[in-house]
Amino acid sequence: MSITRDYKNILVINLMHIGDLMLVTPVLRTLRTNYPKARISLLADKKLADLVQYNRHIDECLLIDKKGRDDSLPSFIKYIWGIRKKKFDLVINLHRNERASAIAAFSGADRIVGYAKPGFALLFDQVLPNLKAVKHQIHSHFDVLEQAVGIDRIDDGGLEMWLPEAAVRSAAKIWQENFAPDKKVVAFNIGASWKTKRWIDTYFARCADELLAKGYGVAFFGGPMDTELVEDCIAQMKHRDSSDIKVFTGKVSLGELGALLKKCALFLTTDSGPMHVGVSQNVPVVTMFGASPVPGFYPYDARDVLIKTPEPCHPCGIHECPKQGADNMACMKKITVEIVMQYVWELLGKYENMAGKMPREYGKYECRVIDMAKL
Repeated sequence: MSITRDYKNILVINLMHIGDLMLVTPVLRTLRTNYPKARISLLADKKLADLVQYNRHIDECLLIDKKGRDDSLPSFIKYIWGIRKKKFDLVINLHRNERASAIAAFSGADRIVGYAKPGFALLFDQVLPNLKAVKHQIHSHFDVLEQAVGIDRIDDGGLEMWLPEAAVRSAAKIWQENFAPDKKVVAFNIGASWKTKRWIDTYFARCADELLAKGYGVAFFGGPMDTELVEDCIAQMKHRDSSDIKVFTGKVSLGELGALLKKCALFLTTDSGPMHVGVSQNVPVVTMFGASPVPGFYPYDARDVLIKTPEPCHPCGIHECPKQGADNMACMKKITVEIVMQYVWELLGKYENMAGKMPREYGKYECRVIDMAKL
């Protein structure tokens, strides 16, 4: 489909979590490529500002305080009124919930497209399904651009995150205070928004011990909600007292997270927001998928390795495993330490000397999937 209109003032909406927002960045690049003279704005959750406010493909990052100032109905209506005043001629909603759908529906834009809840869909010009269960979320977003906007040139540069300068300086200081200049460090993220996305903490502990025994540093990341998980994991390690273990869980901003990950040789992580931040910084990733659908959310880089559970209930999409006893979390239990470390060592062998210098390979984004059911 060819472009039928030269849009001048475009708004993209995504109010989701860390990973979901990172998966919007290829859309911003594609819009800039197709509309080089347009004013392009992105509306995101205020607490995630570090991820996108320095994005070079947008002119403005609009922020909404979902859990604070903009949480009440009167303030939300006022916020929408502010959006209307900006007189957007195209609004693209990439977050199918009530709040995002309402902002798009009542934005006053000339054309409103994307994902929408049924009631608000009546005010959209074109609504498309989010096909994240069968194709990567990014490719579903591209469907919106092609089918509802009329874009016929997709410029997929992968996940992109430009780091705040203050965060880069702060991360450099943190790194210098914690690691020797020649230390090769493996990043760990053991938390996730769903319990069913979390690999077993005992398994993470065994991986960390194996890396420490070989002289690597281990850096734990994650948000404040992951602090207890990390403490429990470290308590199970044989080398728990090693000076090469550093815990940054709940202690760094999103900008600092990106800058610190960029210095790491490899990222061992669950399916989580930090995983996608790591991908944006070209850090090789090894990840384990149990409940998550592989097609929709695999790490978007061909260097990366995803280990898929052999359990037939994958992908359940359930936040709490309903199975009891030994079968509880069987999807993650059956992804063994041995298979994970096989690919950790493989990627370290290839890339450990390229930390912070890893080039982006344009167009090479489909990661390697290791299906344990076929091993």
